[in-house]
Amino acid sequence: MELFWLATSTIFIGVFGCVAWFWGSNWVLDRILPPRGPKSGDNIRRANQIRPWLFLGPAILFLSMYLVYPVIDSLWRSLHNANGSRFVGTANYQWLAGDAKFRESMVNNMLWLLVVPALATVFGLLAAQLTDRLKWGSIGKSLIFMPMAISFVGAGVIWRFIYEYRAAGETQIGLLNYIVTQLGGQPQLWLTLPGWNSFLLMIVLVWIQTGFAMVILSAALRGIPEETIEAAILDGASPLQVFFKIKVPQIMGTIAVVWTTITIVVLKVFDIVFVMTNGQWGTQVLANYMYDWSFRANDTGRGSAIAIVLMILVTPIMIWNIYNARKEVR
Repeated sequence: MELFWLATSTIFIGVFGCVAWFWGSNWVLDRILPPRGPKSGDNIRRANQIRPWLFLGPAILFLSMYLVYPVIDSLWRSLHNANGSRFVGTANYQWLAGDAKFRESMVNNMLWLLVVPALATVFGLLAAQLTDRLKWGSIGKSLIFMPMAISFVGAGVIWRFIYEYRAAGETQIGLLNYIVTQLGGQPQLWLTLPGWNSFLLMIVLVWIQTGFAMVILSAALRGIPEETIEAAILDGASPLQVFFKIKVPQIMGTIAVVWTTITIVVLKVFDIVFVMTNGQWGTQVLANYMYDWSFRANDTGRGSAIAIVLMILVTPIMIWNIYNARKEVR
């Protein structure tokens, strides 16, 4: 109940605070530069130059506080020792270059980047196409999209139960081991299997992000002109040819946006790894490694250095994503 009232009051203060700011700032501006009198022309021109900044001001302020300042602060901390008392220059970055666990994190992040965006986008595209052709397609879409409503922590807990292990002869409460034992196999400690455990973690994020990809790509597929599809069918194109040669090329821009959006999520993946393996057994990723050094080892210098590396990896993808989004609008 307390959370409900906190959320309600936050929305109330936020909405009415914005209204009060926009109305009040305009009222003050009109009093300082009145749109009447002998200087009305100059006043209106100056007011029109200032007014957009009144509207953008709060957004710029909060973005600076919550995005720009943390980046600058993290960069500054990465150039200092563990408790920030001594300037060490690039020593933390030199340590990263020679750290085996950091290299493991980079390799795992690259694997996540190769597997998760590809599978989530492909499955999302197939789901979008198939559900649009079924009578109960809306129900199917709801079921596929449902994992998006679950937090990454919640998803990690659910899938940890799926991979749960009990010794041979005991009742298997993990779905995967239950299936294996029913087929005559031996139960496995899935999350400790080298080489396989990272892919088992990736399945969780694919499961979550497929619904996102499906919704976006379904909207794009519906935007394809029916005349184009009908003309292809009249020319003798098969359903597969229509899909791969007519539909997919026309939504390639949307596919790129979905792919890059999921890529950014993958680069920042933390919750799933933290809940399911905590980076053990060769599953470490950059975000979890940053958390380990920042909050477990209390070394803000090395933790901030990892955070800066992560930001550098994300930035080009974000720029490319924004570029493609703007190109779509044009």
